[in-house]
Amino acid sequence: MTEITHQPEAVASPVFILDPQANRSKEGDIDLSHTVQKLPTWQTVQQSLGTRSGWFGDYDYGFLCMPTLPGFTVPRIPPFFGLRDKLPLLLAIIMGLQHSLAMIAGIVTPALIMSGSGKNALNFSPAMRTQMISTSLITSGLLSLVQITRFRLFGTKYYLGTGLLSVVGTSFIFLPVLQSSVSNMYDSGFCQTSQVGGSTVYESCPEAWGAFLGTCMVCSLLPVLLSFLPPRVLKRVFPPIVTGVTVLLIGVHLVASGMTQWGGGSGPCNTNPTTGPFVDCPSVGAPMAAPWGSAQWLGLGSSVFFTIIFVEFFGSPFMKNAQVVIGLLVGMIIAWTCGYTDSTSMHASPVVTFLWTTTYKLSIYPPAIIPLLISYTLAMVESIGDITASCEVSQLSVEGREFESRLQGGILADGISGMLAPLCMNSPMSCYAQNNGIISLTRCANTMAGYMCCLFLVLMGIFAKFGALFLMMPDAILGGMTTFLFANVIVSGFRILSFLAWTRRERFIVAAAMTLGMGTSLVPGVLTHMFNYHGSNAFVSSLINSANIVLDTGFALGAIIACILNALLPNTPPMAAEPIIDRHGPVPSNKDIEHMQVEAQSIHESMLEDKYGH
Repeated sequence: MTEITHQPEAVASPVFILDPQANRSKEGDIDLSHTVQKLPTWQTVQQSLGTRSGWFGDYDYGFLCMPTLPGFTVPRIPPFFGLRDKLPLLLAIIMGLQHSLAMIAGIVTPALIMSGSGKNALNFSPAMRTQMISTSLITSGLLSLVQITRFRLFGTKYYLGTGLLSVVGTSFIFLPVLQSSVSNMYDSGFCQTSQVGGSTVYESCPEAWGAFLGTCMVCSLLPVLLSFLPPRVLKRVFPPIVTGVTVLLIGVHLVASGMTQWGGGSGPCNTNPTTGPFVDCPSVGAPMAAPWGSAQWLGLGSSVFFTIIFVEFFGSPFMKNAQVVIGLLVGMIIAWTCGYTDSTSMHASPVVTFLWTTTYKLSIYPPAIIPLLISYTLAMVESIGDITASCEVSQLSVEGREFESRLQGGILADGISGMLAPLCMNSPMSCYAQNNGIISLTRCANTMAGYMCCLFLVLMGIFAKFGALFLMMPDAILGGMTTFLFANVIVSGFRILSFLAWTRRERFIVAAAMTLGMGTSLVPGVLTHMFNYHGSNAFVSSLINSANIVLDTGFALGAIIACILNALLPNTPPMAAEPIIDRHGPVPSNKDIEHMQVEAQSIHESMLEDKYGH
């Protein structure tokens, strides 16, 4: 090897522009027309449909279908397809199907839980539940088109949509608000109940659904207005310490709902009555009915859960992207073979359907306004992270004017979706994060795959029998799926919180927010008995109902506490001589202490720069 006898020439240090406004003369100097989707030419259509390369290309399709054998499978890296790259039509169809299969569980789960039985649900009939599922699928497909296509608002510098392969679906964030609101409606007499065999039966309450949708439409004006603010302002007002705690608490609340379903159902049977028609789940006389918590229900839910784990170990990339649907399919086959399925919903549903086949009278439910405003704000901040991740996996810049424009368009599209979805008789929608994992795995960020995904979602919704399949299976199978999905929400909250510095200040804020937020999630209703009013004043009654909904919605309570403490508690950076050491962990060595001192000094200098601007 040749010996190096001279010093290498000095290389200039790279310059990182931290200020996205730097080196910019005017906003109009940067052309963003390339971020708007354009219609294909007739020549492009002919080439795609009339040639073999247009249909198949030279893609390695075996990559998507080859099972994974740990220790034996050699990783293969497929080519990357950018936003506007030429994508073979067959590959676009396959990729679009993958994205739609990955979304199905997340889209239909809120509809299944909201329309289900019990005090926290709407107790809809099978026909109404099937229509609700179809509406969710169709609405998701149509509103995803807006996000993917991207439009410029005439005569302005603002846009609608991201122009990325970012899709929208029914948001889990609004589910706890609906559950608390409906529970309050049954308690106040807004929704009717009856007594059967000593058990309380909650009657179907379409009025509650109409009131929830109408209130959502009003509250959706908040993200529409906030979308015109710079994203960095929103991040400063709602930092990770607030959003992380809130997302985590949402997951905790939802996991409890999923486990209730896993045990046999969320209806009157989950209290294990000793007499009456709900001694067994879902009710006496149902196929293979059994008490809540029986081994057969836990076994059915476990078949879904362990299938998901198995696919994660051995499945091909295509199977991994659809692992939740595969788990449901295995659980449904077991349930159908053993006689657990109920075909009532299949017979009650039409062959085809569309939006507004079933409509509800829209109204405003004032007690839900404050929790919904918090939900919309959280969904908006969460969308910033999802859109940023979409840019990263699409190999686009995550700073600068173009990135900020995509964020602005995505947040505005989310706000518009929050307004249009209730008009379509569906719960509000927001950006989905799981599709970013598919883009990362398949290395396909092409918007054509997104359009195919939208097509599949709309078709699944139009054919109502597809939605009826989810109602045929026992609640325990849905519980095995939903509990896994909701646990992922908790993990998302942990991930957001993991980026904190975790000084004493951060620990205190998180602990204080979790004290009441987690407490009321684990013990529902514990804070709703402080105010008792039996008068006829409608304003006072509405005010108390609003307070009770906030107090019974753990994530809303935690978000309020975290926001207040984060604004009021002084920011005290750690000194370089006092590194942060976990006193409950192993005793660090001298080398570890030296490393932590360097890290603490870095944190200290960073906080001083943020505080004094230099």
